Amino acid sequence: MLIREYKNTDEVGWVRCRTLSFLNTAYFDNVLNKKEIYENPAIELVAEIDGQIVGLIDVEYEKEERTVCSRGEGLGGMIWHIAVHPDYYRQGIGEQLLKEAEKRAIDLGLNRFEAWTRDDIWVQNWYGKMLFEKVESYYHVYFEGNEMQSRIQSTIPKLYLVNAFAHYVGDEIEQFKNTNKRIHECVCYEKYFV
Repeated sequence: MLIREYKNTDEVGWVRCRTLSFLNTAYFDNVLNKKEIYENPAIELVAEIDGQIVGLIDVEYEKEERTVCSRGEGLGGMIWHIAVHPDYYRQGIGEQLLKEAEKRAIDLGLNRFEAWTRDDIWVQNWYGKMLFEKVESYYHVYFEGNEMQSRIQSTIPKLYLVNAFAHYVGDEIEQFKNTNKRIHECVCYEKYFV
């Protein structure tokens, strides 16, 4: 396996790897058809085996405190994407990508990584194993069809909302659990480098 910097010619492989890796997670519908371009500098790495992209990590990082990360002291990096192709799970690819990204981040003068994920226990356990700490959370709430009727309505005449996605930062999530089929806790993990 080769871990190297992302190149523009990797985009199709990057998209395929990310899409397939997200299918069995709470982010199954967060599909991209092209790789994001970041406003700030980024560490963008891929893992390649026999010419195929089997893993990736993208970390946008700060040159000025609090311009990318949502919390913490000092300059940090936000892990926007970390993914391993499902045919290559449990081979340490994600860990190797993370370690290489951390090494590069330290060389750049960063002191931490921040990452947000949803409530997939296996993903949260992976962050714990990689020595990240859970520091914050809120909820992603989806409204679909009948779930919309009594909760969200348009003020625009003849416009009818069919689906909606919302962030709920309150403490009373139980109010949605009987009416909404899809609710995810969105969790922030943070790792300071030693």
